Amino acid sequence: MKDRHKRQDRPPRKAPAAAADTGRRATIARALSKLGYCSRTQAERLVAEGRVTVDGRVVRDLETWVDVEKARIAVDGQRVAAERPVYYMLNKPRGLVTTRHDPQGRATVYDCLKGLDQAHLSPVGRLDKASEGLLLFTNDTAFAQRLLDPETHVAKTYHVQIDRQPDAALLAALAKGVVHDGEHLRATGAAVLRQGERNAWLEIVLDEGRNRHIRRMLEALDIACLRLVRVAIGGLTLGNLEKGAVRPLAPDEVDDLRNLTGIRDKHG
Repeated sequence: MKDRHKRQDRPPRKAPAAAADTGRRATIARALSKLGYCSRTQAERLVAEGRVTVDGRVVRDLETWVDVEKARIAVDGQRVAAERPVYYMLNKPRGLVTTRHDPQGRATVYDCLKGLDQAHLSPVGRLDKASEGLLLFTNDTAFAQRLLDPETHVAKTYHVQIDRQPDAALLAALAKGVVHDGEHLRATGAAVLRQGERNAWLEIVLDEGRNRHIRRMLEALDIACLRLVRVAIGGLTLGNLEKGAVRPLAPDEVDDLRNLTGIRDKHG
């Protein structure tokens, strides 16, 4: 009888094996991230330190599943409530790294977010140090994950300066794809924007984003990438946003992006 009561006193910890981490049910670290409290990695550390409770009980098992809407989740005794989702776009300047803290002391994209509550804002994907252009920030982790998911095939458009005049064979090669370090890399579309005597600008569209995707494609074709600027994500364009400037997305811009990811409910 004692053993049975012990079992009844334990909170349910794990979802059935077939359950998916979707909707409003999530593992405890994911739940804290979904609520905008912290990153998933930070949440895992809080759980390991015994600082997280669910319905009044300390949770240390990272495989604990909770209902994000119904469970009373607290950190250090303070209940965690869902933050209002916010969405920003930055025109990233060249020379900044896409990280919150850089061990080498280099300038980061967060230097452009002064005046904003940065605590729970995370970049949606990355642009490397030498790349420029449209970079999104949000505290809506579900939105960010769907936007980055290769299965959603959200188009990202880049303007790329190369060190030569392109021809039809080059554009065909980018569309067909190349192999670099064992990975097949291809562009959804490639077209010439303008060209001079020694270099040219291409418009390259990707529907997935692997590490240094465009630079590695060009490198495999022995072409130097002189500049790389992301100008659009889906139908959201960089427009006339000044270099280093940041602005909130309008509700209809958020809705358009959410629809592209398959998240149909309206923003706000």
